[in-house]
Amino acid sequence: MKLVFGLGNPGKKYERTRHNAGFLAIDHYLKDKEPIACQSKFAAEICELHFGSNKVLFIKPQSFMNKSGEVVQEVVQFYKVDPAQDILIIHDDKDLPLGTIRSTNDSSAAGHNGVQNVIDHLSIQNFHRIRIGVESREPGSPIATDDFVLQNFSDEEWALIEKDILSQSSLLIGQFVSD
Repeated sequence: MKLVFGLGNPGKKYERTRHNAGFLAIDHYLKDKEPIACQSKFAAEICELHFGSNKVLFIKPQSFMNKSGEVVQEVVQFYKVDPAQDILIIHDDKDLPLGTIRSTNDSSAAGHNGVQNVIDHLSIQNFHRIRIGVESREPGSPIATDDFVLQNFSDEEWALIEKDILSQSSLLIGQFVSD
């Protein structure tokens, strides 16, 4: 079994914000799939897919970004999976330019409070991650990072996200679930 977590914030207000890159990636991946079931459980929206005999859960915690680790920990413990092998965390990354996507393993939170909360609750940082670059501010911008990541993507940014980034994230998700 594998668990794919997309980090974000629940509610219509946050749908197209930079901080919801994880939710957006999961939604894009699932858009042409037919889940076995989708339900609300563990303070999360969970959809189940099967790839041959392998079950994969796609999970969007509904606890707000900075408390994501609580949901991740609960689901990981319930299903008794090995976080180092069997989970993927997808999240925004303000340290990467908009249009950049990175697949990493065993890296620090680098100031991302949601990822740090996951690391704190799992007591490891050795898990698979997809980092979606959202940084588009000019150098020296007065917009604080906390405010910036909660802003909606501009129309130009959204076009780039839809055209390139979500497709790239789907390919990386596909690689993870097929390994």
